[in-house]
Amino acid sequence: MKTILCSLALMAAALTASAQTDPIVMRINGKAVPRSEFEYNYNKNNTDGVIDKKSVEEYADLFINYKLKVEAALDAKLDTLSSYQQEYRTYRDQQLRPLLVTPAAEEHEVRNYYDQMLAQLEGKQLLELAHIFVHLPQQSDATAQAAARARIDSIYAVLQGGEDFAQIAAEASDDRGTAARGGVIGWIGPHQLLKEIEDKAYTMEAGDVSEPLLSTVGWHILKLMDKKSLEPYDTLAPRIRQFLESRGMRDRLATQAADSISQASGKTVEQVMDEQAERVAAEDEELRYLFQEYHDGLLLFEICQRQVWEPAAKDTTALESYFKKNKKAYAFSKPHFSGALLQAISPAVLAKATKALKGMDEDKWANTIKTQFNADSVQVRFERRVFERGENAMVDSLAFGIKQGKTRPSKKYPAAAVLGRKLKKGPQRWTDVGPQVVTDYQTVKEQEFVEELRRRYKFEVYKQVLNTVNKH
Repeated sequence: MKTILCSLALMAAALTASAQTDPIVMRINGKAVPRSEFEYNYNKNNTDGVIDKKSVEEYADLFINYKLKVEAALDAKLDTLSSYQQEYRTYRDQQLRPLLVTPAAEEHEVRNYYDQMLAQLEGKQLLELAHIFVHLPQQSDATAQAAARARIDSIYAVLQGGEDFAQIAAEASDDRGTAARGGVIGWIGPHQLLKEIEDKAYTMEAGDVSEPLLSTVGWHILKLMDKKSLEPYDTLAPRIRQFLESRGMRDRLATQAADSISQASGKTVEQVMDEQAERVAAEDEELRYLFQEYHDGLLLFEICQRQVWEPAAKDTTALESYFKKNKKAYAFSKPHFSGALLQAISPAVLAKATKALKGMDEDKWANTIKTQFNADSVQVRFERRVFERGENAMVDSLAFGIKQGKTRPSKKYPAAAVLGRKLKKGPQRWTDVGPQVVTDYQTVKEQEFVEELRRRYKFEVYKQVLNTVNKH
């Protein structure tokens, strides 16, 4: 925590030093916000693709609310929580770790991989090989061996008659993976295939088709599609780099670099990353404000979760009261059905399930179905929610009596029924539209929270500087 505070203090010092070229656009709880920080946030949140694009003045009001929540989180000392610090460092280090990797370190990895490829070839060429395969299990009896041999011989005879190798491979090869590609295995080098196949392949020329060849797993007919030497390093390097990056090369090199710095300095890896963050923040304004965004955003989420969103979502009495006061806002344009759709493996199971649920609190339905009918296998498919008429053909038929079109029950679950209530004009209970009510009530409580913060903390905006945003 001490180092994080130190890092942010250094950022503030850097901003103070540049005050003449980066004037203060506002102060919130006594803390200066330079124009560059405001511009970073404004431009990031008001790109051309944003639907609800804000003017500078409109955004300034939202930005104040944002910073006030951060101040409340700091006063609550949420930044001292180990969970917060760990999450902040995780996001921050995602930006820092790639910066620890030097071009020379990457080049060494790519070159080393190429040299290994070259060594594995042992002076030989790469072969593009295809085959037709007839499987012969080990310890097969004489009859099975004779049948496999007869089959491969008949395939070879067809090829000798001029039939297309790829077509025959697709139709007859037991290796279905390569059969879909016309028998093509791909480019191979030494020690990548069975020895019998490799030894034969390296005696062939491009275009050759071998006689039937017996290996430890069965019979093969080989076709050498092409052969080539390994391309020069400069040609392959971009593809090798891309391959290694897909396998986590940069992350591995970053870990090695951080560990190396840690061992040489006697500091922990965490201390090393904190110092790197200080250095980068002082040199790179974009990253400095990105780190600040992580810092502020995580604190804002935590304070709102603790003081607004979670308490609002759990206050069922307040939610019910809010719903009753605003019931008209949740009126339906179409009738709805609030309840459950049940589909069972038989009419008898369906009858037992509906009987078990009748008269029971709807919140207990799902658990009852799970424990009484689906403990060992799924005997009843259960879906509980608010269905709009026209949304689900089976609910339309069972709940609303709409017979238009054919409702086809599942073959596995042919018996179906609904339990619940038809809602013609609107929801009867707040739980009928629970997620929407919770969201709306959370919005109200968040507005109240912001109003309270605006009374608690002092803030001022310097209009003259605000008018210069993106205009200097």
